[in-house]
Amino acid sequence: MKEVGNAVQRFQVIIVGGGPVGMALAVDLGQRDVSVAVIERGRDVGLLPKGQGLTHRTLEHFYYWGCLEELRNIRLLPDGYPIGGVLAYGSLNTDFWHPYGAARDQLHRFYFQKNDRVPQYLTEAVLRRRVAELASVSLLYEHTVTAVSQDDNGTRVQISPPDDPHHSTYLEADFVVGCDGAASTVLAGLGVDRSGTDFDTRMVLAVFDSEGFHSHTARFGERTTFHAVSPQANGAWHFWGRVEAENSFFFHAPVPHQTSRMDVDVVHQTMERAAGVSFEARYRHIGFWSLRTAVAETYRQGRVFVAGDAAHSHPPYGGFGLNTGLEDVTNLGWKLSAWLEGWGGEKLLDSYTLERRPVAFSTCEDVIVGSMREERQFCDEHSPKMGTAAFDVAWRRWAEESQRPLALEPHYAGSPIVCGSEDCQVGLSATHSMAARAGHHLAPQALSNGRNVFEELGSGFTLLSVDGSETDIAEVEEIARTRRVPLNVIRDSARGGREDYDSDLVLIRPDQFVAWTHADAPIADLATAVW
Repeated sequence: MKEVGNAVQRFQVIIVGGGPVGMALAVDLGQRDVSVAVIERGRDVGLLPKGQGLTHRTLEHFYYWGCLEELRNIRLLPDGYPIGGVLAYGSLNTDFWHPYGAARDQLHRFYFQKNDRVPQYLTEAVLRRRVAELASVSLLYEHTVTAVSQDDNGTRVQISPPDDPHHSTYLEADFVVGCDGAASTVLAGLGVDRSGTDFDTRMVLAVFDSEGFHSHTARFGERTTFHAVSPQANGAWHFWGRVEAENSFFFHAPVPHQTSRMDVDVVHQTMERAAGVSFEARYRHIGFWSLRTAVAETYRQGRVFVAGDAAHSHPPYGGFGLNTGLEDVTNLGWKLSAWLEGWGGEKLLDSYTLERRPVAFSTCEDVIVGSMREERQFCDEHSPKMGTAAFDVAWRRWAEESQRPLALEPHYAGSPIVCGSEDCQVGLSATHSMAARAGHHLAPQALSNGRNVFEELGSGFTLLSVDGSETDIAEVEEIARTRRVPLNVIRDSARGGREDYDSDLVLIRPDQFVAWTHADAPIADLATAVW
């Protein structure tokens, strides 16, 4: 890794925005020996404990990025601390509460890594250190992008130091990727619209220390999140997240539009009402955000792409934000690399929007907005005033039904670069399965050599044969060779759990999603459908 000087340079990819999504893309591309420049307006990593809930899938990314153990070791919660929460009615001082999160344990077997909880600023620091190990990645801190242009031959990015906006320099590249947040300069320059739901609500984010609040939560046992359902909140959340095992938390909730950072008493009173008790707190940070969702109409325009919050932004409900952004760059990285290596074409680049946008839109509107509306509907229809026994029945039924982790499995079935799923539609809702299904994430299985299949997957495509015929393997290899597609072959028996894949041949993409199975489509279809 090196920092860019003043001379005009050309790269293969310029990344605008050096937050965790931008740095993750730099790692993904840098490991593929793609020359990358990252432009970041700041230099320091912030200290806000947002984006903490890292999914099983995200931890798989860190495994392939070569910094999984560092991420595990930097976590603030003790090893083995349970990742789960409490859903309570009215306030946290209530008899109507329900634990959630245990159902995540049912997902462990479908992924190569378990989920974890790490504040985003520590995650970003890990990614920055990994970037520093990659010679093909260059960093330009303390500069802002003032213009992006493109033509048939490449892109041109105008940059300036923030203290001297009239002093501009230029960088050139084959591609530009905007990872520069919800107020993306890159997206604005493209003139791409964003659509979503605006609740016209001001939300506070407070980071605080409190022994009193920690003591109050002891009644729930060891939990990492606390959600108080408020009938007055119109579906907006009163929500706490634990930063460290004791005394350190963040809180977000709706507040009056005129509330400012100076209104500490307003923030504290809001939090005490939601907690149902009085306590003292020492505030580290008070900030605000707007309760809305917004998804870009396209993630690509020519040679310019967007990822992360630049492509989709939404309330931090359900832990989707950072995880969705990291999945964006995992999807995009290998496709840009394929184009640069000469075997990926326009169809592959177009598939980035076609695969990632439906997942983000469903996350925003079906899951996040949908859950808010369900919460509002429950509060409108049910109250303890209807009678404690009747309300308790309704509360328990709704609280249990509101936890549906097994119904959320982002997938690309129906994508134009997935073979054998033509009658499907890319989206978020599907049932996890150990079977290999075209367009779905590959489930892990042990190989007969003692290693997991995920430890044998290559950076290109992988053909997994479980008692597949050598003739069929040779046919797939010839198609890949003709199209200059990198292909690794794993041969093993259809025993020891591998029979659960339900196909003798499984073609796996560089992002660990299944591109094709022999059970879904004939080998001949690979010639045009996947590459």
